[in-house]
Amino acid sequence: MRTVSRRTWLLLAFGVIATVGGYRALSRFPAETAPEGAYLRIATAVERGVPETAFPYLEEEAQVACYTIRDYARLAAKAIAADYPEGERAKELPPYQRLAEAGEPPQLWSQIAEDRGWLRRLRRDLSGVASVELVGDRATIVTARGTRYSFRRRPNGIWGLTMFTAQLDAEARRLARDWDLVNKAAADHREAAKER
Repeated sequence: MRTVSRRTWLLLAFGVIATVGGYRALSRFPAETAPEGAYLRIATAVERGVPETAFPYLEEEAQVACYTIRDYARLAAKAIAADYPEGERAKELPPYQRLAEAGEPPQLWSQIAEDRGWLRRLRRDLSGVASVELVGDRATIVTARGTRYSFRRRPNGIWGLTMFTAQLDAEARRLARDWDLVNKAAADHREAAKER
């Protein structure tokens, strides 16, 4: 009969303790379908330095704006790189290319939030939940520091932070307008190149 070594018993005990501890920590974390659960997931993401994992807890309009920003930035960057003359390309391409190369919307959101100081603001303001004010599909988290964060219930039941939606939507609209201008300029540059 084979005996189990002391090391095996210690590893097994450690595994059980870690599993129970992890379960208890998760079971104390409010559900993401509760406003405080969404808020705490955002706070945890920012605190741990992985703000892209907070993306699911932005309201739906903010998420859609991030997809729109990514798509128009990619279109503009591609048109500028392909059709603009070299001197103009070097001047016009960088802002679009930076957004286009940020990655998928969660990473793009993280980059925009860092660039605009939103993450610094969140790091400074986030604290424990003092109270939750709930009215229909809207909720306000009041923190221990007295900061108020507004949330809106998304169709999937998860609560989404609303504080960046207007700015992200404005950026998406600006890029849509820019795309019209970039597309027309790219067509003009293509025509001019044919005539040379």
